[in-house]
Amino acid sequence: MYKSLPVWLTGLSLLTVSAQPALAQEKKELTFDQIFTRPVSITETLPFIRGWADKDHYIESRAGQMLSVDAKTGKTAPYVQPPATGNTVSVKNNDIYIQRPNGGEEIRLTNNDELEKNPTLSPDEKYVAFTRNNNLFAIEVATKKEIQYTSDGSDVIYNGWASWVYYEEILGRSSRYRAFWWSPDSRRIAFMRFDDSKVPVFPIYSEAGQHGFLENTRYPKAGDTNPEVKLAIVPVTGGNITWADFNEKDDQYFGTPFWSPDGSALWAQWMPREQNDLIIYAIDTQNGSKKIVYEEKQKTWVDWFTDIYFLANNKGFIVKSDKSGWDHLYLHNMDGSFKKQLTNGNWRVRDVLQVDEKKQTVFFTARKEASTRFDLYKVGINGGEPQRLTFGEFSHEVRLSPNGGDYFITTYSNLTTPPKMTLLNDKGKVVRELGNAHGAAYDTYKLAMPELKTYKTRDGLELPLTIIWPLNMQPGKKYPVLISIYGGPDAGTVYDSWRPNLAQLQWYAKEGIIQVAIDNRAAGHLGKVGMNYIHRQLGKYEIEDYMDATKWLISQPGVDASKVCMTGGSYGGYMTCMALTYGAEVFTHGMANFSVTDWALYDSHYTERFMDTPKDNPEGYKLTNVMTHADKYKGLLRIVHGTMDDNVHLQNTIQLVNKLQDLGKHFELMLYPGERHGWGGAKGTHSRNESYRFVYENLLGKPLPRLFQGTN
Repeated sequence: MYKSLPVWLTGLSLLTVSAQPALAQEKKELTFDQIFTRPVSITETLPFIRGWADKDHYIESRAGQMLSVDAKTGKTAPYVQPPATGNTVSVKNNDIYIQRPNGGEEIRLTNNDELEKNPTLSPDEKYVAFTRNNNLFAIEVATKKEIQYTSDGSDVIYNGWASWVYYEEILGRSSRYRAFWWSPDSRRIAFMRFDDSKVPVFPIYSEAGQHGFLENTRYPKAGDTNPEVKLAIVPVTGGNITWADFNEKDDQYFGTPFWSPDGSALWAQWMPREQNDLIIYAIDTQNGSKKIVYEEKQKTWVDWFTDIYFLANNKGFIVKSDKSGWDHLYLHNMDGSFKKQLTNGNWRVRDVLQVDEKKQTVFFTARKEASTRFDLYKVGINGGEPQRLTFGEFSHEVRLSPNGGDYFITTYSNLTTPPKMTLLNDKGKVVRELGNAHGAAYDTYKLAMPELKTYKTRDGLELPLTIIWPLNMQPGKKYPVLISIYGGPDAGTVYDSWRPNLAQLQWYAKEGIIQVAIDNRAAGHLGKVGMNYIHRQLGKYEIEDYMDATKWLISQPGVDASKVCMTGGSYGGYMTCMALTYGAEVFTHGMANFSVTDWALYDSHYTERFMDTPKDNPEGYKLTNVMTHADKYKGLLRIVHGTMDDNVHLQNTIQLVNKLQDLGKHFELMLYPGERHGWGGAKGTHSRNESYRFVYENLLGKPLPRLFQGTN
């Protein structure tokens, strides 16, 4: 599921501002020109840190010059880039080229009319693996000898190239459909083979040209037949393929595999279709036999691992799991036997940044002090209480020095404090302040800034929201509300950290709109404990939480309960549709962009993780279907969709439109021909201005100012 901002938030220039107190008469308000046409910046630019040269020196760019800065003393010297040793590969005019380092020769490796995809160098840089016509190949760099590993690729058989649902939901968009992985010793390639022949075809219509055309996609919707998948290992030089010992006919999923550090085994992630039992198998590279090294079961669902942290010399591995209800670190021996839980408590580990085995220390980031903030911690591999290395009531983004982490640089802020940058040592002691975004014009503008608040749900949970109140509020006057959300599982948007304020936030505050962001119980603040509520009823608790937050909001002075608008895209569009139907007693207006309206219409892996199949959970699918609640609709909903959306199909919008028409309901509809799951360019400008128009006409009760006609 694509995590999307509402369309009206996209494509805008950023405005960096501050919120330090000063007398009102000393401040001036930003003009339309300063916000939209030529945005002003009244904060300073922080130092541009390019990374670490080594454990004791970081690299900073100053006035176009690269400097090596001694972390301990601050002394600088010109930074000399070490000679590049690695080759790079690229595709030009359908063929693969390799570029030798340091301006060396560019060599063409392939020469044919077929398109090669995802060329990937082996770790020793002697081979380049790629796919062509849905078959897997490699080419030896020195001899240009081509090796073909598979030959059965077709329009439904893909070797090393991912089926759509794997690309979107399991391997991720960053994979670019690549489904093959080099072993660390460059001796083998692991790959997945997909058979889409039984996956239903979904037709996407294009209106282009005289006759239009259909774009057919193998897209399994909830409950549909999934692709059959096989996992294989092949020697780099070719020969017999070793197939892992799984039955491709089973209803199952495979996650991204991991090679053991020495390349002796492939660790395969596996789940049944129910997604409640994650098993990691060590696959023998010679015969494909499998052995369980890790298993995790949960009553709801289990998420795939995105990383495994292997210790040196086969001393074990560390995984991050939420099996306790909160994300924590667990140490296992290499045979899979459990050794030690490294962290625990009602808080969440975010990422492991480094494991320093010499110091027997794990450095990690976590949401421990507050669920809305991130800090850096360290904990011993042998256990003990985690030590916080960052400071204050701030959220920290950290760059840890390599090979031992003796120093780290943090860029820290909160909602009302612009970013600062500081260098600290591994004991959390400040070594040197590096920068402060507080600019000379910092206090000269009258600005609206977010306030971090909490609300209580009907069953007593406490969750965060932010409010930006209008500038120049008048006692006794009521102001409209605009709520911007996404709302998907573990995809919170409410954090106590500075963000470059999007231009229209200041303009809307000036125009008199209360702007709100809300997180629900499944957004991540309550860990997996909070997410488990939504199992088999995706959307119910979330919209009820939004209703509870909004009921609290409209009880506050100055809030106009007759003008409460929600907006969002993708999952946020679904939430908006639910707001105007299920939550019609609270929400009066909505702008829903590329929205899911019925979970039976979305893809199998994402939907069933939370909902199970329509056959297994018919009542859950009915309850969370927007059309089920359409008879409650009484406000005004603006529905927006791209006609060739290949993620959330236009089918969702058409079915909602059909239902509303049959019920005799009034709504607005805008289609963007040929556009996918979001859009830019001229369509983006049009969509944004139409959203502004909706806000002005329905929340502010006046026409869209002519000034907007010239904005891009």
